[in-house]
Amino acid sequence: MKRIAGIFFLPFIMSGFAPRAKHGVNRVAGKVLQSQSRFNWSHLVPAELKDRYLGLQTKSKGRDNPHFTLEGHKFLIFGGSIHYFRVPRAYWRDRLLKLKACGFNTLTTYVPWNLHEPERGKFDFSGNLDLEAFIWMAAELGLWVILRPGPYICSEIDLGGLPSWLLQDPDLKLRTTNKGFVDAVDHYFDRLIPKVVPLQYHRGGPIIAVQVENEYGSYNKDKDYMPYVQQALLQRGIVELLLTSDNERDVLKGYIEGVLATINMKTFSSNAFSLLNKAQSKKPIMIMEFWVGWFDTWGNQHFVRDAKEVEHTVLEFVKAGISFNAYMFHGGTNFGFMNGATYFGKHRGVVTSYDYDAVLTEAGDYTEKYFRLRKLFGSILATPLPPLPDLVPKTVYPAVRPSLYLPLWDVLEYLNEPVKSNAPVNMENLPINHGSGQSYGFVLYETTICSGGHLYVHAQDMAQVFLNETVIGVLDDNTQDLDIPKFKGCQLLRILVENQGRVNYSWKIQEQQKGLTGFIGINSIPLKGFTIYSLEMKMNFFERLRSATWRPVPKSYLGPAFYLGTLMAGPSPKDTFLRLQGWNYGFVFINGHNLGRYWHIGPQESLYLPGAWLHPEDNEIILFEKMMSGLYIESMDKPYL
Repeated sequence: MKRIAGIFFLPFIMSGFAPRAKHGVNRVAGKVLQSQSRFNWSHLVPAELKDRYLGLQTKSKGRDNPHFTLEGHKFLIFGGSIHYFRVPRAYWRDRLLKLKACGFNTLTTYVPWNLHEPERGKFDFSGNLDLEAFIWMAAELGLWVILRPGPYICSEIDLGGLPSWLLQDPDLKLRTTNKGFVDAVDHYFDRLIPKVVPLQYHRGGPIIAVQVENEYGSYNKDKDYMPYVQQALLQRGIVELLLTSDNERDVLKGYIEGVLATINMKTFSSNAFSLLNKAQSKKPIMIMEFWVGWFDTWGNQHFVRDAKEVEHTVLEFVKAGISFNAYMFHGGTNFGFMNGATYFGKHRGVVTSYDYDAVLTEAGDYTEKYFRLRKLFGSILATPLPPLPDLVPKTVYPAVRPSLYLPLWDVLEYLNEPVKSNAPVNMENLPINHGSGQSYGFVLYETTICSGGHLYVHAQDMAQVFLNETVIGVLDDNTQDLDIPKFKGCQLLRILVENQGRVNYSWKIQEQQKGLTGFIGINSIPLKGFTIYSLEMKMNFFERLRSATWRPVPKSYLGPAFYLGTLMAGPSPKDTFLRLQGWNYGFVFINGHNLGRYWHIGPQESLYLPGAWLHPEDNEIILFEKMMSGLYIESMDKPYL
């Protein structure tokens, strides 16, 4: 075994490893840091540890406070979360270098099942979803990894990372040992875990720990479920330290005997560990999610958290010998339709930006939190921190005024063949995508009606109702009916339903079917004979649209339509932020890449556009605007969140 000398601990940190007080943590006053008493983990990095026998372990001996060891040496985890699927691949290295330069020693990331298996049995680990490349890059840059593979991850992502095709079967119970769910998890893990096994510490990789599921104590539907997930990992070759993660109040309902329990929290509190100590004794404390900020939802205020408070909490952790993971170090972006939602009496989608008021901004820029934590880590580490990586340059491009447009009704011929059904079919059960249904986007339902009256519709999440091409109302989960005025002859009733993000937390995940999900009728008489169009807005759809006959944009247009313009990026494209003032609600596509949702209700007022997704010179920009046309798409060099 390779022995590593010269590891010193601060006097006040030594007391953090002393016997634990009754409340679980010793409170210790800070002292002036002396250079000879700093942490020296310079040899505890992936490239230096060639002879590996022990991995990450928990130790409790004599009067020592329980602590982690890595290859036999005391070790504190300074972790930071970055989700590869929320960051353009071209910027992975930049974000990881900034994590290392701040003083962190460990990367944590979730693994989103819904993105890796978008259709049942069809897997994608390429491009921005190349998990193996991301983890090996972290190792190359000197970072350890804690992997959080789910199958459920929460993460403010659609359905908590579970694939929507699981919702096809009403008898399938999510996050339980229900056979349908277990069979799907087994099939997924049979593809995922063999990719993870060679990345483990004992195989020469950087993964030092693997999390079993995620925050199950808050769900707690099946006592056999967590042991099942544990065994599913072990049986497929996971040998590193296993851990669970729960909110402090739910830890007793979510932990597994023999697996390290960790907790999530916002601030250091001595009484926060009482339930954790009941779950396990003589184990080191790990804060799996230290929330340095929070996510935003549409229609609410932008969340911010004081940088001094974050710095103070991290100092308290270090003084007490507590390992932690900053959630998020860098949040990134909910590109496309990946955002989740909350439900507390009202469905609210998570905004496109996952900035999270994190240590790095959505676009990878430094913050006050970053500089405060870097200064703190620099004062307690024996070796100098790496130099700060340069900022990714930002710029302002000329404003874009779309010159051409296509009403939604003109686009229908460029969609895949519609589904014909006597009764409406919800999004997940549409017979498309090789039987896996539709996960994201919009569904348009059409049927002929020959009289007006009181229309009742059960739609999720937001539905625009049209008589032919004229909008007559908007429905959501709190408004499910409207009056259709009298008319002559027979007319086409059209209902455009949007999935605004499936709830990602709580038992509500079981009820997240989208589209028309219940009774639809006029004057209590059921409507029948539907033509159903799927609007997933994938890349190949926009390729087909290039052959369409676009019209000149009118002075104003009410209703859903696509607007086409050109963003001129010059010879060397850079990052920018798009602002949609004057537009109402929709999505922006750059060269087929879905930047995400904009909505005038805020709080988010700009969309991050990575320069890595731009071509030199001219770039195709398409807006799908649901409500009413605007004039210009502005470019800025800073965000409005």
